[in-house]
Amino acid sequence: MGALNNLFVLCFLGINLLSSQEYETISWSEKRLIWQDFEGEPPLSDKVAATTASGISYQFSTSGTGNAYKVDFEISTHFYPHKSWYKPELCDEVILSHEQLHFDISELFTRKLRKELGAATFSHENVRRKIKTLYNRNNEELNDFQNRYDTETNFSRNREQQLNWNEKIKVALRLKK
Repeated sequence: MGALNNLFVLCFLGINLLSSQEYETISWSEKRLIWQDFEGEPPLSDKVAATTASGISYQFSTSGTGNAYKVDFEISTHFYPHKSWYKPELCDEVILSHEQLHFDISELFTRKLRKELGAATFSHENVRRKIKTLYNRNNEELNDFQNRYDTETNFSRNREQQLNWNEKIKVALRLKK
């Protein structure tokens, strides 16, 4: 039997963690975010009402040789409280639902990546490269989707579109478990 190779890689979408307090995360669950979860300091000059920092992390391990090569992986969605902020004087429940949907959209793309990795075949030579390629492509698609969401809802200002997106993502989460 082949030697066991452990490769652990954590990747965070657009987040550089600089201090131990910034490592705190909230894993995605059915529980909804509340404003108290947004612990970051809002910028003074920014006219934006709130920002959600969320991302996808993964780790994997490999074992086996030749055709009996096995990859085990774990993929998670995280919210970063110390990178997320809001301005209470500008925020309401609609904006909170908008920010929650950013987190929910990250979870949708976590599920998509799980499915892609579960269906992929690997060899000893390509496992790291292939996982990184799938991860990077998934994050590009996630970023494009998040931008489309903000554009179509006009950052929650278009209340009708916000309600449409709320329902669309709710259904997608139910269907892609």
